[in-house]
Amino acid sequence: MNPTPASSAPQSGTEASDAGADASRPLSHGLKQRHLSMIALGGVIGAGLFVGSGAGIAAAGPSIILAYALSGLLVMLVMRMLGEMSAANPASGSFSVHAERSIGPWAGFTVGWMFWVLLCVGIAAEAIGAAGIMVHWFPGTDSWMWVALFMAMFCGTNLAAVSNFGEFEFWFAALKIAAISIFLILGVLAIIGVLPGTDAPGGSNLTGEGGFMPNGANGLVVGLLASVFAYGGLETVTIAAAESENPVKSVAGAVRTAMWRIALFYVGSMIVVVTLIPWNDKSVVKDGPYVAVLDHLDIPAAGDIMNVIVLVALLSAMNANIYGASRMSYSLVVRGEGPAVLGRVSGGVPRLTVLASSFFGFVAVLLSYWWPDTIFKWLLNMVGAAVLVVWGFIAVSQLVMRRRLQREAPEKLVVKMWLFPYLTYVALAATIAVLLLMLREDDTSTQLYFTLGMTAVLAVIGYARQKAMSVRH
Repeated sequence: MNPTPASSAPQSGTEASDAGADASRPLSHGLKQRHLSMIALGGVIGAGLFVGSGAGIAAAGPSIILAYALSGLLVMLVMRMLGEMSAANPASGSFSVHAERSIGPWAGFTVGWMFWVLLCVGIAAEAIGAAGIMVHWFPGTDSWMWVALFMAMFCGTNLAAVSNFGEFEFWFAALKIAAISIFLILGVLAIIGVLPGTDAPGGSNLTGEGGFMPNGANGLVVGLLASVFAYGGLETVTIAAAESENPVKSVAGAVRTAMWRIALFYVGSMIVVVTLIPWNDKSVVKDGPYVAVLDHLDIPAAGDIMNVIVLVALLSAMNANIYGASRMSYSLVVRGEGPAVLGRVSGGVPRLTVLASSFFGFVAVLLSYWWPDTIFKWLLNMVGAAVLVVWGFIAVSQLVMRRRLQREAPEKLVVKMWLFPYLTYVALAATIAVLLLMLREDDTSTQLYFTLGMTAVLAVIGYARQKAMSVRH
């Protein structure tokens, strides 16, 4: 469990953090501050919010507001911890590098490759979802054609230059933020009764139809689990910050604004939805909560508008996941935790890890066509609770690293975790509690078992590699 001497001392700069990288051809710093700002803003707005939140509302009723608020508080704590470590030591491997230094190489190996698998499976799921929307618009086309097009487009974008990734995400994020901002403005106007053609609903939808918590604690738990996984994706901004013009300033700024983004976009949206329409309205699940609200407000072509936004969210997530997977695997490779052949950098871009990550994602798509109910389902189950395992590693890493930084390099504590170590322990306990709550439902318990199985396998491999390296040296 103790970190090796090589990983124990804090270092600075991305080259030091991703030890072993070719110093003559480092990753570029082509991301501008405006790119990072929009990646941070857009990172919290995914297809899960626009569509997936409907299932949470159907289970929790109006108490979905509480579920999103609670899970949002957990995410804010996780991001603050991650921001503290990333501002002190920016690295393209982010929490994998921090875990390696704080806990040991086996931990960096485990959490790094787990996150890589999570992102690659995400690439596949998002490509399939985006292709489904395109087939709906163009009935005569085949799904595989759109998958191939999207995979080629974003693989090419990420191969060219990191600034291309940043530019795509900048405009994707701008569209998502504009859409949700308009939704929130329309919703607030309708709630206070000043939107033409609407009457203020008051609190009837919040307290009627069974009350604020119509399905009791069980419904709240289901809603809580749904909301926790909707927040996935925020971690990518700390990976991207390592390739920005000013990594320390960029990651510090992104983390400091996480609170109001989460409150405004997620909790605010849930308040609007359950205030304007009954939580048990069938259209909330069938069409998605945003479409249901826009239809209720008689907004023309609400379904088509939201399909465009969901498509943008899916494509944005694909782009970000290819980027994040390629940088995480590159960091692992240059630290000796992966195939060395993939560690070459060309034009400031780790092109071989971009290709490898895209290829794995495309293979996962093929598995969804060939064996949807077996191998692809296993993949989905294996990553079902992966983000919670990552958060657990982040909390443990921060507990160790904060004390080390206070002793050896206090000037690096540009961002500090609030009320350390108490809130770190709270975040760790909350993460474990959510994992235990997954045992209550059949689907989520299956995901938990598969994810813990993958974690155990990776940990054993990582520990064996760590012991072999220590014997060699």
